[in-house]
Amino acid sequence: MMQLWSRIPRYIRYIFTQTLYLFGFLVAWRLIFYFFFFTTTIRESGAIGKAWHLGLKFDMRLALICMAPIALLAFISRDRLFGPGWLRRLHFGYLGILYVFLTFFYVTDLGHYSYLGIRIEPSVTRFLAQGERATNARMLWESYPVIKGAIGILLLLAFVIWSYRSIFRHYANQEGVPVRPKAFAAWVVGIILLFAAGIYANVAYFPLRWSQAMFTRDNGITSLALNPVLYFVSNFSVKDDTYDINLTKKYYNPIAEYLQVDHPDSVALHYARTVKGDSPGKRPNVVIVMLESGGAAMTSMFNNPTKATPNLQKLADEGLFFDNFYVPAMSTARTVFGVTTGLPDVCKFKTASRHPGIVDQRVIMDQFDGYEKYYLLGGNTNWANIRAVFTNNVDGIQIFEEGYFKAPKADVWGVSDFDLITESDEIFRKAHEAGKPFVAFLQTADNHEPYTTTAGKGDFRKLTGKEVDAAAFKAAGWLSVDQFNAMRYLDYNVGYLMELAEKSGYLDNTIFVFFGDHSARLNPFKHMPLPEYEMGTFVDHVPCIIWAPKMVQPRKISRMTSLLDVYPTVAKMAGVDFTNYTMGVDMLDTTFAGERYAFVVYNRGETFYGLMGNKYFCEIGMETGKMRLYDLESNPMADISQQQPEIAEKLDKLTRGFYESSRYLMFNNKKPK
Repeated sequence: MMQLWSRIPRYIRYIFTQTLYLFGFLVAWRLIFYFFFFTTTIRESGAIGKAWHLGLKFDMRLALICMAPIALLAFISRDRLFGPGWLRRLHFGYLGILYVFLTFFYVTDLGHYSYLGIRIEPSVTRFLAQGERATNARMLWESYPVIKGAIGILLLLAFVIWSYRSIFRHYANQEGVPVRPKAFAAWVVGIILLFAAGIYANVAYFPLRWSQAMFTRDNGITSLALNPVLYFVSNFSVKDDTYDINLTKKYYNPIAEYLQVDHPDSVALHYARTVKGDSPGKRPNVVIVMLESGGAAMTSMFNNPTKATPNLQKLADEGLFFDNFYVPAMSTARTVFGVTTGLPDVCKFKTASRHPGIVDQRVIMDQFDGYEKYYLLGGNTNWANIRAVFTNNVDGIQIFEEGYFKAPKADVWGVSDFDLITESDEIFRKAHEAGKPFVAFLQTADNHEPYTTTAGKGDFRKLTGKEVDAAAFKAAGWLSVDQFNAMRYLDYNVGYLMELAEKSGYLDNTIFVFFGDHSARLNPFKHMPLPEYEMGTFVDHVPCIIWAPKMVQPRKISRMTSLLDVYPTVAKMAGVDFTNYTMGVDMLDTTFAGERYAFVVYNRGETFYGLMGNKYFCEIGMETGKMRLYDLESNPMADISQQQPEIAEKLDKLTRGFYESSRYLMFNNKKPK
């Protein structure tokens, strides 16, 4: 065998060896992902084995693509490849750049997966937006062992560089084997065929494609099967987010009927609905509190075994608790845009707040005439260009941000939530004492890496791993004790806000709204009514509580509700007359005869958008356009579109109508100048 190997031209053997080394390098990253990041609810070895099989084929494809230039150089130069001149420098330069790129790409991918639970995709470039790089860099610095990681990367690169140079020297020190022209031609053809076969990677009419990795609905299995570099490249697009006027008109009628538009017009595309506010007597204040990374599955109200949120549980028991409340997408910037504008942020590559053509919107908060309007954030509102969403759309809004607060910064996100609430209460109390009703959006941030907590009033204490019930902790889905403590701290601050509101005198005349902006990434869990971890929708399912005991009786409301519905609901409760130009509806409206739905966007290897109802769930692939229908009451994981064609057709049109109208309105819902 060794004699046969030695008869092969050394530059051919070198191509094989260097390609095999690169393949091993890629497999090593796959092993790191598998042992340290991979989670799944599927236990069948066949599914995991298939994911590995596909993943190795993707890795081999990438290795062959990357080594193709070296193979071409070897065919052209033959034994001259191993000379000391410019060919060696070119050769080493290419491999050095290649391994540095791959190393940093894979490290970024693992960080992206650790943070969001999905493989890296083109939208990651949003973190490089001008004016935000420093903030994101500080978050990385405070959340991760950057120095140790950098040292590890440098050591790894030093070893890799030494290795591929050693492979080169090994063959450079060997004698060349003379090859006749026909034999050389045979070797060239053979290598080309082998490379082509490996890159094609499929015994079928079509080559291996990333969609083959989505053979289950499990995000972990899909992520294991994908190669992050190839997946990123295959989904990269330079097309700007936009809308299709023809599709908007095609699906306008179903959504106009659903929204109960005042004067439907599929040509002019009207969406306005005039709403008369209730008559609550004295105008109440409205305080909307965004609970950072507060997913439904993380809270006591949804039977999380660790019972981390007793204060929220108390408010849910005393107020209106919406247990089927969804945000459109997993992103804080998308949530802030969505709740403020009443439109789901369906941009693919930039969040809407970062898009100059979208930030001008007609919003309901602007129609709170006679109200003081506040936006309060412990950090800086240049983050994600959120400042423009408020200042561009809400006349007279007062923004309280980093630089206003007396408390020192706690971390990259600004002052702690405890200090934010303390100083926000002072603002609310002054308005109350001056007899000025106010509407405020209070955005928390500490339930987010780096998971900064304080002692609060002196009575908040972080629990250690030894103090937590191990079985309950595992069943709850927590990734770490720090994550668990951050959720406890968020709940602590909710209780603190209500305590201050009572002391300052505005508690009884205020409508409080608490909702999560999205769920944090979690390990598999089973305590929710639906298998939403497997469905991928757990990131969008969040708690929502409206606490106003002087105005409404406590009850649980289980019909589908959405982040987009918050302002239409509280404006009507507060007695504000308004015109609704958006996709939101009144969550308390009982006159609607049909079923309500929540629009969601989520990732399960592929990105989907859909409408979630109490009985049916319709999802559509963002890229493929393929529709599936699920019966949530019988089998939420089985596509029944073929068994229920009439329902499938109706919901398909409504879902596409919601999506296309949202795309259209993002660009065509501007305030008149």
